[in-house]
Amino acid sequence: MDPQHITTKERFAIPRQVMPAQSADIRNKNFKEVNLGYSAELAQTEALRCIQCKDPACIKGCPVNIKIDQFIKLIADGDFLGAARKIKEDNVLPAICGRVCPQEDQCEKTCILTKKHTSVAIGNLERFAADYERETGNVKLPSVKASTGKKVAVIGSGPAGLSCANDLIQMGHAVTVFEALHELGGVLVYGIPEFRLPKDIVRSEIDGLKKLGVEFITNAVAGRSVTVDELLTEEGFDAVFIGSGAGLPWFLGIPGENLLGVYSANEFLTRVNLMKSYQFPDNDTPVFNCKGKNVAVFGGGNTAMDAVRTAKRLGAEHAYIVYRRSETEMPARLEEVHHAKEEGVEFLMLMNPLEFIGNEQQWLTGAKCLKMELGEPDESGRRRPVPIIGSEFVLPVDMAVISIGNGSNPLIKQTTPDIDVSKRDTIVVDINTMATSKDNVYAGGDVVTGGATVILAMGAGRTAATAIHRKLMGIDSDE
Repeated sequence: MDPQHITTKERFAIPRQVMPAQSADIRNKNFKEVNLGYSAELAQTEALRCIQCKDPACIKGCPVNIKIDQFIKLIADGDFLGAARKIKEDNVLPAICGRVCPQEDQCEKTCILTKKHTSVAIGNLERFAADYERETGNVKLPSVKASTGKKVAVIGSGPAGLSCANDLIQMGHAVTVFEALHELGGVLVYGIPEFRLPKDIVRSEIDGLKKLGVEFITNAVAGRSVTVDELLTEEGFDAVFIGSGAGLPWFLGIPGENLLGVYSANEFLTRVNLMKSYQFPDNDTPVFNCKGKNVAVFGGGNTAMDAVRTAKRLGAEHAYIVYRRSETEMPARLEEVHHAKEEGVEFLMLMNPLEFIGNEQQWLTGAKCLKMELGEPDESGRRRPVPIIGSEFVLPVDMAVISIGNGSNPLIKQTTPDIDVSKRDTIVVDINTMATSKDNVYAGGDVVTGGATVILAMGAGRTAATAIHRKLMGIDSDE
């Protein structure tokens, strides 16, 4: 079809283009990426579905306000490089966001086509454009303004830190990113499995920042290797952005959680994703031998899906999701739930763990659970799970993974007491500037919101970068 002459009625008649993927019975045994990406033909066909609204609601649904209508039109016209560069005016990590962002709850949710049809596959198109630019070797770096003489320290190399660093370096400030781990990327490398987000893509995106002049220092634990106060005084930084994430796992607080074979999702996924324990002994870090075993993951979010799908790939005979509400209340992305089911994951809904049971050697053997039913909605808007008295039973499991959320790392709070924190130990900020209670210190991402999305963290990083720039350059807030 000629994109210049296609009618709105013809656009409506085009079905949403299905993302090609590995077959489930093959992918559940390997760590290669599940989704294979659009071809140029599929991408252009999907792009033609966009009716180019005069007031695109999809942009309002994007936390960083990508010019969605414009980049999609460029794809429809066959200008794939132009599309990638249009996205990168607002999003420094398009290949990542195209893969892991919950578009169905953001930009695609507000697409006007959802009223009578299915939304345009905005995330799939974003991924296509970014991949095309990278794979053809035509990545174009943005221009960097003349040096301002100002230095900014960024704590954490996750999405918030990377987006903040990107904006600040382009504004002419010297930027140094301090990362606690030995590899850059934060949650993008330790938390998200290879089969959802290949780590080569993360490294490629970070390499672009290095070429712009961002300095990265690994194995630097904020609060131990260096404190916020030391960065501002001894190290001579003019401002600090804290994007250290939410890496402190929460536990169930039930008997038996200290048994061998009980993991937090953080530890389990870090061992597999960052340390490549699935290649043990070629890589040094081992992980529980799941082959032929029963593995239960307790939780219903995206991290729980990542953990249970990982266990299946490690050879678990039974890989369970155990969740105290129904599937309707699960916060995980629909695509992740769909993929998990295809791969053989078993969903045990309306069940709540009471106790972990072990043998004489202190190895986990089972989880005592209680069946639940749904009552009235709670403060989250989801129906509250209510116990069914007398419904206790023991689920035989060899390994358990707790995936019920995370808190912020306490080191910064302990070493910087003049930064205000909430009752949940998240850093309190002015949401308009991301400024903390400490002068010249800003924060954003999961360390402020608790566990959230990549794109929300990036939006916070960009907001902070703008505020930091204005403060350092003496630009009045009304200008």
